[in-house]
Amino acid sequence: MSNNISIILSTFNEKLSIEFTISELIKYLPGVEIIVVDDNSPDGTLEVLKKINYENLKIFSRKKTKGLASAFLLGLINTSGDIIGWLDSNMGDTAKKFPEMFQNLKGADIVIHAAALKQVPAAEYNPFEAVKTNIVGGQNVIDAAMAQGVKKVIALSTDKAAAPINLYGATKLTSDKLFIAANNYKGSKKIKFSIVRYGNVMGSRGSVIPLFLKMKKNNIFPITDKKMTRFNITLEESVNFVLFCLNKMWGGELFVPKIPSYRITDVAKAINPDCRLEIVGIRPGEKLHEEMITLSDAHNTVEFDNYYVILPSAKPSWDTKKFIQESNGVSGKIVTEEFCYNSGTNINFLSVEEIRSLIKTELYA
Repeated sequence: MSNNISIILSTFNEKLSIEFTISELIKYLPGVEIIVVDDNSPDGTLEVLKKINYENLKIFSRKKTKGLASAFLLGLINTSGDIIGWLDSNMGDTAKKFPEMFQNLKGADIVIHAAALKQVPAAEYNPFEAVKTNIVGGQNVIDAAMAQGVKKVIALSTDKAAAPINLYGATKLTSDKLFIAANNYKGSKKIKFSIVRYGNVMGSRGSVIPLFLKMKKNNIFPITDKKMTRFNITLEESVNFVLFCLNKMWGGELFVPKIPSYRITDVAKAINPDCRLEIVGIRPGEKLHEEMITLSDAHNTVEFDNYYVILPSAKPSWDTKKFIQESNGVSGKIVTEEFCYNSGTNINFLSVEEIRSLIKTELYA
């Protein structure tokens, strides 16, 4: 299998680590094609590379430093494998994860891709880590799923991927596009890729409710902006919706559940009715309100009773009219041109009492 795999490495001053990284790749992926793009490393990285005796090693040296993105593209157009991966050149110890990932998918019929670097501030301050995890990691899942004969793949998205203003949202939007586009080059493989997008999972790590619960005894709660709203979905609801979509997917759709919103001020009141709110300002990359379907998506969006579906912008292999008429045994309808699904204009808002009840049942059950 390794003969069909190409791994791209970009290097700059990796003299001390590059030989180990390549040896680990050869060890765990015998016969793998390795493509190294070096950006004129002054520490002698290129000299080390030229001494490595491996017939499937391709080396490209660029006179001027041009950055990781262009290095990856140069490597990409020079690959010959059916499966392409990318690895940071000083992360040789992770090479063993490649065959592990392929092996883990062997014999699987369904893959649900939920891994992500998800905190907005973390992605803003560590941008390329978000790119590696959310974009490159997503492509690795696509390649592994195709190679192992998986039947259905659903990737979990986020409301922050709709008209993103932060890096997390931008990387998840790119990931969404990769999974949807995979339907177009799967060839004769009997595999389908779809996306499920929803809002904040109640009580998830990094969200506001766990933070406020820790501060429950305080009389002062930090609020980014009094007008801020967010979508809300419980963990059980999110799992059930993914399972529902697995049964209904045709391949290439983006599913969006109809869920309520909450006001950030109401969350604070639900946890401590006597608290005083301290306005601290919006954090880097945050929105005042989140969207799950933008105005630009409206012409491709179909509404059903409890959810929406954004149809693929590129013509799918299936009949979209038939999908609208027959999906799930009921007929859907294209939304109006003015439609957008925004947490601030949502018709369904949780009250303070409803939020308090959900916190009690969902987080303390």
